[in-house]
Amino acid sequence: MLFSKNKGKGKRLAAALLSALILLAGCGKSGSTTKVVLTTGFAKDEVFKIESMSCRVPEIMLYLTTVQNEYKEVFGEQIFEVSQNGITLQDNLKETVLARIAQIKTLNLMAQERKVTLDDAEKSSVKAAADTFYASLNEKEIETLNLSEKLILQMYTEYALAEKVYARIIQDINPEISDDEARMVTVEQIYIRTYTTDGSGKRVEYAEATKTAAYNEAKEAYALATDGAHDFASVAAQYSEYADIQTSIGKGQVSKELEDVVFNMSTGEISNIIEDEDGYHILKCVSTYNREETDRNKQTIMEERKREVFGEEYDSYVETLTRTLNEKLWNEITCIQDPEVTTSDFFKVFDSYFL
Repeated sequence: MLFSKNKGKGKRLAAALLSALILLAGCGKSGSTTKVVLTTGFAKDEVFKIESMSCRVPEIMLYLTTVQNEYKEVFGEQIFEVSQNGITLQDNLKETVLARIAQIKTLNLMAQERKVTLDDAEKSSVKAAADTFYASLNEKEIETLNLSEKLILQMYTEYALAEKVYARIIQDINPEISDDEARMVTVEQIYIRTYTTDGSGKRVEYAEATKTAAYNEAKEAYALATDGAHDFASVAAQYSEYADIQTSIGKGQVSKELEDVVFNMSTGEISNIIEDEDGYHILKCVSTYNREETDRNKQTIMEERKREVFGEEYDSYVETLTRTLNEKLWNEITCIQDPEVTTSDFFKVFDSYFL
């Protein structure tokens, strides 16, 4: 997840909220009761309001800086020079952060209505997390982001409450997932692509001559893989553009062309050359039913079903809310470029106390 690389509740909550749950400057469904008002009645540093919940600049900046520095750690400074269709990474990060904080605030409103509160142990964990994170900040970060211990405690409290109300809503949702629906087939794979990407990350299809060369390479690989003298994995290591030779595939996870073949193979069988929009594939079936991967996929499908049910309830609730965005102030907010502002542990610290 963008905000936390650790597995756990924070990741699950974030995944559950990735759909268009709230668009501060957008429109609701036709005929809905959504009320959107722009740039009226704001405090000096108030970015948006959702009913009684408010978000101020320091909250936005802490989230934005956290994500920005996580990206820098992984991809380097140059990642912020990349743009696609005129949209920069900074623009994308801002919109993601805006939606994420709005979601947290909205879930807190849901908690109020449902009378969901933190117990003493949870409050203690929130306080400990807030103390730990605040102590990790240097003076420059505190000054630049305009942070205080009180604000960090408030943000962690809202974050914990959002996770708790989400867990409360989905706790009784137990969809039945059959083994057939979740079945995972393990294969070894040879993949030769028929496209590339340009400097902006845009997909560019191969010219006909280059595509023909790719197909000829696939034929060479197929001939070796099926001649009885070569090990399939060795051929894959020589020809395949995938780093992982062996993988497990579930329904809906690959193209229809691949899925139709994968779920009709027998153990040890080698497929013909399969063409889809991404290139040429040759597969060898290792297992028609990987129990461990199937159980894991069943859990993944179950979580997705829970998110769908939650999303329906959440969407209905959001449509009843008045949401206001201070567009002028929002447009003035930018990522901080300061070598002394490197904090990136806001979500990691929270997870360390709540996983």
